[in-house]
Amino acid sequence: MVVQRNLDIGEGRKGVLLEPFVHQVGGHMSMMKYDEHTVCKPLVSQEQWFYETLPTAMRQFTPQYKGIISVHLKKDSTGNLSLIASPQTDNHSSLDNASKESSMTIWQKLTQVNSSSSSHTFVKWNHSPLTNTIKDSCQGKALLQTDLQYHRDMSSLMENANENQAEKNSYNPWGLHCHKQHLNRLSSKCNEHKLHQFLLLENVVSKYKYPCILDLKMGTRQHGDDASEEKKARQIKKCEQSTSASLGVRICGMQVYQADTVQYLCNDKYYGRKLSPDGFKQALCQFLHNGICLRTDLVEPIECQLKALLSIIKKQSSYRFYSSSLLIIYEGLEKTIDNLTQGHCQNTSSTVLHGNSHPKVDVRMIDFAHTTYKGSKYNQTVYDGPDHGYIFGLENLIKIIQNISVDE
Repeated sequence: MVVQRNLDIGEGRKGVLLEPFVHQVGGHMSMMKYDEHTVCKPLVSQEQWFYETLPTAMRQFTPQYKGIISVHLKKDSTGNLSLIASPQTDNHSSLDNASKESSMTIWQKLTQVNSSSSSHTFVKWNHSPLTNTIKDSCQGKALLQTDLQYHRDMSSLMENANENQAEKNSYNPWGLHCHKQHLNRLSSKCNEHKLHQFLLLENVVSKYKYPCILDLKMGTRQHGDDASEEKKARQIKKCEQSTSASLGVRICGMQVYQADTVQYLCNDKYYGRKLSPDGFKQALCQFLHNGICLRTDLVEPIECQLKALLSIIKKQSSYRFYSSSLLIIYEGLEKTIDNLTQGHCQNTSSTVLHGNSHPKVDVRMIDFAHTTYKGSKYNQTVYDGPDHGYIFGLENLIKIIQNISVDE
């Protein structure tokens, strides 16, 4: 059951103020946080149908589907936009009070980021409806200016991927970038009375304190059957010029918790597109490196889950997972018995693990807006056999993961 704080938004309507999902590392569609265990995204009928007819064997490798909610746009007197979702419980409070409370929470977190000397990192985010509240103070004005400058510099930040250098942040900027773009699109056709449908999905990183996330675009083909000729040509070119063609997989984004700097090391999709096969392998090593040591204790559990997924995908006849992604997730703050400052990590026997035998690791398939299969209401072409492009990518990914501990 989904539980969250509801808000009274006037005129007899209640709603939930949606927040940007700060752990979104890839994709172009904004993910929103509905509550601690639930995220939501704009509904695409083809994706909804996939979740509602999902093969039982695949459920362990996909987010739990929690249903659909209605979302509407709300504009305040100064023109700031927020997204309000219909609630699933009856508790509510004032939206104005909630906005002030939320912005105060944000301000406290940001203050801790800037002034705390503790060993903890904090996720920072900025939400458009809260802008006026934050900028009422002098400190808030300085903070707002910094955030706006950051967004203005977003394109140049992405261009820096030419040098294959990762950005180190106390938050991942990509989710905020997507959220800003989404609100900009909606604002051009703002209608507070129009309801938008969103999918409710499990927040697959909610159990992690410092989630390390790798977003991989899987397969050798990315365009769906419904793609225009222009989009088809564009997607084919992206695949040909990246590791999608050579390996069947490319990096769409990642964040890695760095134990030495208590920050996230972040890379985006533009970085991933420029990688050679060797660069891709180095990037996977980077994903498993916490700034002090290479987490070789993660290799076996990741490999284990990828092989289990591969076995399932091979049995899914007629399925084509075009443009879908695969998330690899692990906890970034594993405590080890060894002194990490020595610059190396021991194997799993010297690690304080979650559970009985392995660190906390998760592998999940996401983004099924262009997935097609026999029996789908939206398929234009029926394919035979499993998705060989996806299988090609998984098999190469497994080989690279297997070789990490050997090569290092």
